[in-house]
Amino acid sequence: MTLSRRARYLLGAASAVTLLFIYLPLLVVIVNSFNPSKVFSWPPRGFSFVWWDKALADVGVRHAVWTSVRAGLGATFIAVVLGSMIAFAVARYTWFGRDAVSFLVILPIALPGIVTGIALNSAFSTVLPYVGISFGLLTVVLGHATFCIVVVFNNVVARLRRAGTSLEEASADLGATGLQTFRHVTFPAIRSALVAGGLLAFALSFDEIVVTTFTAGAGIETLPQWIFNNLFRPNQGPIVNAVAAALVILFILPVYLAQRLSDGTSGGRL
Repeated sequence: MTLSRRARYLLGAASAVTLLFIYLPLLVVIVNSFNPSKVFSWPPRGFSFVWWDKALADVGVRHAVWTSVRAGLGATFIAVVLGSMIAFAVARYTWFGRDAVSFLVILPIALPGIVTGIALNSAFSTVLPYVGISFGLLTVVLGHATFCIVVVFNNVVARLRRAGTSLEEASADLGATGLQTFRHVTFPAIRSALVAGGLLAFALSFDEIVVTTFTAGAGIETLPQWIFNNLFRPNQGPIVNAVAAALVILFILPVYLAQRLSDGTSGGRL
């Protein structure tokens, strides 16, 4: 497809405006995290790592990060196991209600977070007391897993459909068992999709705050909750900026890896 010079300029301008709209607020946060002033001021009055040092030394930040990491890892593990199993059932077999199940798996990520949070809170309050489980990290993990399953499912089912069944059928014709076929043929084909789905699931869980608010018990505070609770406290704004800037920088690599692995052009290699 050949575009005229005017069309190329218009598309380029639209792309620049879109990127500016997305990344300018993030750039402001990063730049202001190095501002030595205790209050927001623009342009910054200087350059200093003082708020980064305070953020690293803050016990509340470290505890919140560790809580978010544990919740993210737990939700990602559940999402990878259940999401990949459902993806295999949908992509490799024909059975009654398959399309309905596929729709129901994807639905949670489309629902407003507050609806999911209220539903989970109600369900946990009704069921968990009978099995001796109270609100805490486990309920946060279960709550996050409900929508993290979606990203793993989407990645794996798309890769399975794109890969087809010819190699698996050839492996069976050559005498390989189902386990051997999965180990040597199927798993290598979906490995990068699993990694990409896991990375996206972890990022989605790490960032969640609405569902966390409804599923966390007393004493459980994830990093997004810490940021929200401290954003408007005296002298905490600059530390929040430093924490937010660190998150932006740290999550660039996982998102890049997930994008590379999801598009399939890397052949599973980074």
